[in-house]
Amino acid sequence: MMIITNKYAIVFLLWALLAAITGSAQKASANGKGKITGRIIDSATGQPVQFASISLALQTEDKEINGMMTDDKGAFVLTNIAEGTYKVNVFSIGYKSGVKNNIVISKTSPSVNIGDIKLSSISSKLKDVTVAADKNTIEYKVDKTVYNVDKDVTSQTGVATDILKKIPEVVVDVNGNVELQGNADIRFLINGKPSTIFGNNLADVLQSIPASQIQSIEVITSPGAKYDAEGAAGIINIILKKSEAEGINGSLSLSGGTRLENGSFNLSARKGNFGAHAFLSGNGQLISTTLNFINRSGQDTGSTYSHLLQNGPSNYNRAGYQSGMGLDWDITPKDIISGDLGYSYFSNNNIGTFTSENSITGASGNVLSDATNAINLVQNGHEAEINWDISYKHTFNKKDQVLDIQVSSPSWNNFIHYIHTEKNLSNDSTYSGSYGDNPGSFKEKNISVNYAQPITENISLEAGAKAVLEHITSTSDVYLLDPAADNYNYSTTQSSSLNYKSDVYAAYLSVGLKLFKWLDLKTGVRYEYTQLNASFSPSGNVDIKPYGMFVPSATFSHTFKNEQTLKLTYSRRIHRPDYFDLSPFVNAGDPQYIFTGNPALLPEISDKIELGYNKAIKKGGNLYLTLFYRVNTHDVQPYSTYYPTYKIGDSTYNNVSVTIPENIGRETNIGTNIFASIPIKKKIALRSNISLYYRDINTGLSTGGNISGFNYNLNLNGTYKFSKTLTAEVFANYNSTRINAQGTYPAFFSYTFAIRKELFNEKGSIAITATNPFNYYVNQTTNLTGNNFTVVTTNQFPYQSFGFNFTYKFGKLDFKNEGSNSNPNDSEEN
Repeated sequence: MMIITNKYAIVFLLWALLAAITGSAQKASANGKGKITGRIIDSATGQPVQFASISLALQTEDKEINGMMTDDKGAFVLTNIAEGTYKVNVFSIGYKSGVKNNIVISKTSPSVNIGDIKLSSISSKLKDVTVAADKNTIEYKVDKTVYNVDKDVTSQTGVATDILKKIPEVVVDVNGNVELQGNADIRFLINGKPSTIFGNNLADVLQSIPASQIQSIEVITSPGAKYDAEGAAGIINIILKKSEAEGINGSLSLSGGTRLENGSFNLSARKGNFGAHAFLSGNGQLISTTLNFINRSGQDTGSTYSHLLQNGPSNYNRAGYQSGMGLDWDITPKDIISGDLGYSYFSNNNIGTFTSENSITGASGNVLSDATNAINLVQNGHEAEINWDISYKHTFNKKDQVLDIQVSSPSWNNFIHYIHTEKNLSNDSTYSGSYGDNPGSFKEKNISVNYAQPITENISLEAGAKAVLEHITSTSDVYLLDPAADNYNYSTTQSSSLNYKSDVYAAYLSVGLKLFKWLDLKTGVRYEYTQLNASFSPSGNVDIKPYGMFVPSATFSHTFKNEQTLKLTYSRRIHRPDYFDLSPFVNAGDPQYIFTGNPALLPEISDKIELGYNKAIKKGGNLYLTLFYRVNTHDVQPYSTYYPTYKIGDSTYNNVSVTIPENIGRETNIGTNIFASIPIKKKIALRSNISLYYRDINTGLSTGGNISGFNYNLNLNGTYKFSKTLTAEVFANYNSTRINAQGTYPAFFSYTFAIRKELFNEKGSIAITATNPFNYYVNQTTNLTGNNFTVVTTNQFPYQSFGFNFTYKFGKLDFKNEGSNSNPNDSEEN
């Protein structure tokens, strides 16, 4: 009944928002049957200028009689135009205005194509550098949201997650875990391409990418048929810095602080039709001490109860670096070949010392046993990735006809190690211990072909195919302590190995149409066929049948007068369990809390309807509203079960919680997001974002029921320009308590102050940041309930930090000659 009610609610909300928007955004049409078409492009790069304002007026007057915005290809179509002589005026933020005069509509020539109108970037020339006009911090496009990092002052000394938490509809918790519209299953890309580093420890990887190395971040909540179907929440594409400018240029950024140390170096060179680039960046989190408190109660049998109190500090640190180089060559004006080679390395280390008291009581409350132990735990790991890719792009004489071929092969090796010992404090004797080594490798090959073909002026076609071939191997060697002999013996029953292959073959077809002369439709379908082969030792081969799936998508959009856009989308997405979810490797580093995979997991399916409205406000402001309704079936979530005794091979664990990923059943989310960017006078600008969604979970498990509730996120960003070269910024963010299948995850509040000073004619800058300067710790309390147990976990994370950043740009930034083919990084995965 809850789901039915939710459906009516979302239909009502969609109808109300649509009525309100269309009621205020309708434009008067001129009387006539004439039509004017054209395209707006950047005069320097030849790329389309998206969402430029088009204004039609009589040649002898300035009063606007018709208008619209260009689409994502820079094109526009003005209709219902009476006979006469007209001019078309063009306006776009960051560009000089343009005009096309003396356009004649007559009975003999009712339809006129005025071709390309070239706009020049607004720029200020310095002694040896040309700086293009600033983009808005957040740009809304028909298919994605773009966050431009250079405008962000408070993230100067931070990492990728510090940027992500400022993007509408994205939530980041204190541990660096990311959700998009309330879902953590996100397809992450780097420069529009998949990377295997995201498949292991996502939070650590995102917290190891310096913000200074990131040019922009794209968020795609409803990907079309061209994109891989993987990622139930959508796609986040991290674009690293790369210059398309002529000559030699680069940048250096160094950050130091009380919690984070960052550095990045970029170098680019371009001469005519040949370009090269290279970068090196690194990040380190200094050792920080987290205070941990666990209070767990469980019913062992009908008459006995257990109570666990565990507390103690853990020291954590992390480090990583990335490097890469690439070449691109415009072989001819219509043929471009490019290639990249990258190497990344990440490591982490966690050392904990805990006191654990475990008591057993009878039905009357009498104490049957009470033992206090000391636990020492060491966990560490590292991973290294090599990634190469080659792409070829051919453009035809016909506008927007393109062939694109890409081949890439990312691969990584990782190593995870843990060791723990337990000592009885009453007699100061070590009675239990183990350690485990878990090396693994992941090799992937991607081959894709994409083709775009305009059929008519109002119809376009896209088609493509892709193969993704993955091979994963992993070995888990476990050694158990023999207290009497004081040595560790190899455990044949707890050790395991994994051989996992996944082959995904996909093809898609997408069509773009203009309906009724005012409605843009892009619809498509993707088919993905998956073959899996898994072998787990000692359990043997797992019978996983191949399966195919159709993934449809559709986007309806309309651009109104006064820079307003309305879109309605439907998309289906998939989450295939990765080998960490499937692997039976048992992590018993903390014997009270054991984690293992589930070879029986099914893929998760997500269906979503989304309605979005965007309104550009004068002087660079923006308003964006979103409503979404999403249903996940076979939803994958970690699920904990309490056991009085739990046997793994030849070892028995007492009073233990075992967490295994499960298909919990069905999860329904109804949500809205409101973003506003408001310039106040010339010196002050405010950005605010509010996300609110209602979640209903039906676990479908014998040990769980239903849970529902509201979740929300609020943030506010304020900027004040003291002068042209001195800017101050403050950012505050609050995540509410979030529900999951068994309880709630904690709320989180953070705030950051920053000030940046431009130096050396804006070639360099220094910035000072302070995050949570008045609170050293952030308190996080998690409440989970399962069959016969409850657990309350409180962690005090040291989140306070102070940082300093120095950035310097060098070189002559003269952009490529007009008409040359550029190959910018973009999320072009298929």
